[in-house]
Amino acid sequence: MRVMRTLVLAAALSWGGLAQAQEREFTPGPVIADYGAVAEVPGAEPLPEDARFSVAFDIAEAAEDGAVSRRLESAVRFINMHARAGVAAENVRVAIVVHGGAHRDLLARSADGGDNPNAGLIAALIAQGAEIYLCGQTAAYYGVDAEDLLPGVRMSLSAMTAHALLQQRGYTLNPF
Repeated sequence: MRVMRTLVLAAALSWGGLAQAQEREFTPGPVIADYGAVAEVPGAEPLPEDARFSVAFDIAEAAEDGAVSRRLESAVRFINMHARAGVAAENVRVAIVVHGGAHRDLLARSADGGDNPNAGLIAALIAQGAEIYLCGQTAAYYGVDAEDLLPGVRMSLSAMTAHALLQQRGYTLNPF
């Protein structure tokens, strides 16, 4: 029994060291430096030289109060990791469709009336050319008007409509 406990403790300690080592491998940029840290992946399949991506992210899960949305940050990671892999920034198009409780991550003011912690992230995405849509049906349900949204966020008739129009423009849906 003592040997088993020792082995379990040794494994836990080594896993903890491994987790710390892995965290240090995630670094910011190169396109959006303040968000979306990514890791190098040695041995990954090389991307074609002419790779182009048009990807839509569907977000319904809100960030925890006072926190930056990890779902929104996934779009930044997508941009940064492909730039690191050699894909030109102009060949990576990102759209984000938000509905449900995640609508609050797009509001100019947080629930407590303060600044939205996602404002910088959203501004960085929009500056990079990302399109961000709020489902109009969600907005109607929660009493959100277009002027309640952060600058650059667009109101769509619905999340379904936004996705259908993005698909017509060649966007694929990124599953979470």
